[in-house]
Amino acid sequence: MRKLLFTGTIILLLSSHYLYAQQDSTKGRVWKLEECIKYATENNLTIKQLELQKENAEIQVNTSKMKRLPDLNGNFGQNWNFGRTLGNENIYVNQTISNTSFGLGSSTPLFTGFQIPNEIAKSKLDLEAATQNMEKAKEDLALNVASLYLQALFNKELLKISEEQLALSLLQVERTKTLVEVGKVPLSQLYDIEAQAAKDEASLVQSKNDLEASMLDLAQNLELERSHFFDIRVPETEELIEELMGNIYPPDNIYNAAISFKPVIKEQEYLLESAKKGLKIAESGYMPKLNLNLGYSTNYYFNYDQKGVVNPLTEEPINRSFSDQFKDNAGEYIGFSMSIPIFNRNQVRNQVRSAKVNILNQQLSLENAKKTLYKEIQTAYLNASASKEKYKASMRAVIATEESFKYARERYEIGKSSVFEFNEAKTKLIQSQSEQVQAKYDYIFRTKILDFYNGIPIKL
Repeated sequence: MRKLLFTGTIILLLSSHYLYAQQDSTKGRVWKLEECIKYATENNLTIKQLELQKENAEIQVNTSKMKRLPDLNGNFGQNWNFGRTLGNENIYVNQTISNTSFGLGSSTPLFTGFQIPNEIAKSKLDLEAATQNMEKAKEDLALNVASLYLQALFNKELLKISEEQLALSLLQVERTKTLVEVGKVPLSQLYDIEAQAAKDEASLVQSKNDLEASMLDLAQNLELERSHFFDIRVPETEELIEELMGNIYPPDNIYNAAISFKPVIKEQEYLLESAKKGLKIAESGYMPKLNLNLGYSTNYYFNYDQKGVVNPLTEEPINRSFSDQFKDNAGEYIGFSMSIPIFNRNQVRNQVRSAKVNILNQQLSLENAKKTLYKEIQTAYLNASASKEKYKASMRAVIATEESFKYARERYEIGKSSVFEFNEAKTKLIQSQSEQVQAKYDYIFRTKILDFYNGIPIKL
């Protein structure tokens, strides 16, 4: 008997020390739901990958804009010719020569069939879609964190119930011992109540393990490295529930508002507009292209067979210096070039057909996203309404079982009922309390989902 009391006391002390150690290890910091969501958003690896995709889309916008600018390319060539080749006098002779050439060329698109402006517009729409995709991932992450956070709160309350039930059982062990000593109950009832206390002790250990597991799940989703230093704040749920009682709006009202700002819809809208720009880009292949071309070139010529020979007419060496040839052989050009598509093996036609199919596919994706959103809102509304009624029923059940347990406890303490009857009433009380706690947090979570569809930030 003393061993049982000592064990129960140690468990209670360790449980209290466990919660205190968590708070002390974070130097007084206890995380709120909003802090958890913010930290998860900043450190989640999937979100970081989507940020990189958004950055890549920004680069693509810049690439599309730069297509309007002229390009500039340089070229260099070095050739050696042996045997019968064309010399400076434009006569074929047997000789060994080398020719070094340099050049710069530039081309500026003047008209591309509106391809470039449509590419710029498409890349901007793709950037907006990437942004909305990232926002959608953040919203999904926020919902997941909120679910894990409320699960941890639920397990915290279950741990508290287990502690109270163990303390009550230990108290009843002492009272039963007194009843046995005065002869009001048989010794067997003392053994039964001690067995119940041992079961409550095991339930307390299980509750602690469940809490630690839920805290670990939450910490891992936040990408925390030292989860054993992690604790969360328990909000004032009674005030919160009173505030949430009037927050269940009809699904049509929620949908009409959500469709205008939810990232899952905005992303598909941007992708549809991007697909339409893709069609215009494909159609530009039917139109001519006009470019402005500029260029500069020069070369250096050296004849190995006439090394040191002087031209009798000019009295200059056949192989003039590099600087003289570089200057005298220089030439510039400016001109326009137009490309007119006549027959391209139906490539443009098929690209246009493919772009039209892509538009139809994106229209279906948008319609599917709208229907899915409406179904989710309808489901969330039904779940929130049901959880509200379930919570109210659980509150009534707790009140009833508390009265029943109070009556059973009084009868047991004066020796008018058995341990079996007492434990049965106690089990019903624990079950109703657990169901009430579960219904409470389920109701909070369901209403927060409706807030999420209404564009209200998730917070407690």
